[in-house]
Amino acid sequence: MKFPLMAQSGLFLKMLDNGKERKLGNGGLFNVVWSTLYWWFRPLVKWVLRRTTRLCELQRICYGEWKGAQRTNGVEFSLNHSRSVDIQKCMKYMENKCIERTLKPDLIYYAVFAIVRIKKINTKVHKKFSDILCECLTQIWGYRQLLAEIEAIRQEAYNIENAGHEAMLMRLWVALMPGMPLEARITKQWQMIGFQGDDPRTDFRGMGLLGLENLLFFAEEYNSAARHVLTRSQHPRYGYSFAIVGINITHMAYNLLRSGDAKNHFYNACKRFPEPRVFHQFYSYLFFSFDDLWRQEKPRDMMEFSRVRDKFEAQVKQKLKNPTTFFKCEFVLENI
Repeated sequence: MKFPLMAQSGLFLKMLDNGKERKLGNGGLFNVVWSTLYWWFRPLVKWVLRRTTRLCELQRICYGEWKGAQRTNGVEFSLNHSRSVDIQKCMKYMENKCIERTLKPDLIYYAVFAIVRIKKINTKVHKKFSDILCECLTQIWGYRQLLAEIEAIRQEAYNIENAGHEAMLMRLWVALMPGMPLEARITKQWQMIGFQGDDPRTDFRGMGLLGLENLLFFAEEYNSAARHVLTRSQHPRYGYSFAIVGINITHMAYNLLRSGDAKNHFYNACKRFPEPRVFHQFYSYLFFSFDDLWRQEKPRDMMEFSRVRDKFEAQVKQKLKNPTTFFKCEFVLENI
């Protein structure tokens, strides 16, 4: 249940924030004035509400916002814009741990304890606050550590001398083309699943090992859906290069994660620390959905790929703006 003052304050601050984002792009004196007013009103509103509700901003968000992305985004915004030096230090420490990929669940509990102490919150009176805040921080810092882990995979180049890399590539072939053995390691057969040439490793240069891991996950975890998309990609009129398009979708998914556009999805999808598997599921949803749009658009040829891809990305970003968004991998296989 939302408390009136909390809901009104949240709406007011969101209006200020949205207006700030719209106006700052236009340049000029008005932008400076608006920005000044925004940062002047924010602490004033917080001070008034703290006195009237006897709750700090984090408490008002945790008690007044819906569970999931809406609540977590509010907590993240509050922490990022906190003027407390101690909270800023805590945020910096946690950020460094995420970059190093050494953040553990125990550190989340210490962060919650520190924030409760800094904000002087009586946990005997507000018994649920620590648990709610812990869940939000787990999502916030889990997302950032996931980004660091995905970046590390992307930066790892495909190495033909790495037995693990080669094994993954062979598994991809088996998953997509069961019952049809490869004639050789380097062969034109790879073009049957949408690689450009005789050796797939050259196509992984842009996205590194991440492109292969995404394709392999889709092919193995959602085998029926992946083979369905592969078959559709071989259509004589509306066909496209399955693997190459898949690597392009990897690029899109990675950019959505890095830019923060995908936060609503991941905040709604994960209560605990997300693993790369969650990103692979996000990718699988995007690839399957792109194939559906491609067929709907009825492109003349592959020269229209950029147009369809841009349209698809715009649609995905629009959906991701909704704080209730959660992309589920529930694939419906229609006629080819």
